[in-house]
Amino acid sequence: MRIAICPGSFDPVTLGHMDIIRRASNLFDKVIVVVMTNSSKKPLFDQVERMELLNRAVAQEGLRNIVVDCYDGLLADYVKLRGATVVVKGLRAMSDFEYEFQMALTNRKLNPQAETVFLTTTAEHMYLSSSLVKQVAHYGGDVSDLVPSCILPDIISKYRKDNEDEHEH
Repeated sequence: MRIAICPGSFDPVTLGHMDIIRRASNLFDKVIVVVMTNSSKKPLFDQVERMELLNRAVAQEGLRNIVVDCYDGLLADYVKLRGATVVVKGLRAMSDFEYEFQMALTNRKLNPQAETVFLTTTAEHMYLSSSLVKQVAHYGGDVSDLVPSCILPDIISKYRKDNEDEHEH
């Protein structure tokens, strides 16, 4: 069985993420979408919430060979732990490539059995990032064309709650 790992912070999951996940599911027998902790980012949703949002988005797509998980350590260690041989990463632009290439070489050094496969995003998702979604949603903009419809209410309510908390202080 060919197992691939698709890591990310997924804060929140976007239609760009789902495009990469869907395409990976067509290439591998099993894809583990793993919510990783990025110590340089302050997440909007906690790890459990991000897993829940991903599970709903995967179910909405009807993807049966996807498993959602979370991990707080090194990706290379997680790949070994799950018996995977491939890491799938999505690329939007050249700036993504430089960072992801560095990460792929580091992961290869830490786990020589794992290969990194890059899938380029579709043109319609080239600009899309979780950071962009959060910025637009923060100011009350419409993100309905940027995220899976099943998680849109969660994003709206998270920002509504945050804005109410700000006005109370």
